Amino acid sequence: MNCRMIQDRLPDLALDDAPVAPEVETHLRGCAHCSEIFEGMRATMNLLDEWSAPEPSPFWDVRMQARLREEQQRVVSRGWLQWLRRPALSVAAALCLVTGIGLYQVGRFMVASERQLPDKAWMRPIPAPAGTAVADLQFLEEHRDMLQDFDALDILAGDDDADNGN
Repeated sequence: MNCRMIQDRLPDLALDDAPVAPEVETHLRGCAHCSEIFEGMRATMNLLDEWSAPEPSPFWDVRMQARLREEQQRVVSRGWLQWLRRPALSVAAALCLVTGIGLYQVGRFMVASERQLPDKAWMRPIPAPAGTAVADLQFLEEHRDMLQDFDALDILAGDDDADNGN
């Protein structure tokens, strides 16, 4: 076994009081560097086994509770602008603000454009040259009520039949 493989196994061997495998033991006898690391790990583990955690002071819980209350009050007292620190809410608020301003400006532009064109001239159709399909469609649109009155068309059709001799 090489040093790298042995050094990977040393922490587990230092934790256990079980006997070391024969191939590891032979390597540790022959390699001063690995045996020094192993002995250092064993000494550290023995010190940690003897060590006991100190007891917290009797006032530790009281001080911790007081500190937690202070932190909670500090969070609450930051005010209503605290939500601006959250990126998603900040972006949403900015988007709403930009959209609102944009809609307001578009509305002002529409009102201003209507004032510039008196009598809603922008809605009147532009006359097309006579004899074109567009001119015919405009004529039909303008005289829609008259053309829907079939009695008038029958009278006109009857006059044409009388002229033809029928």
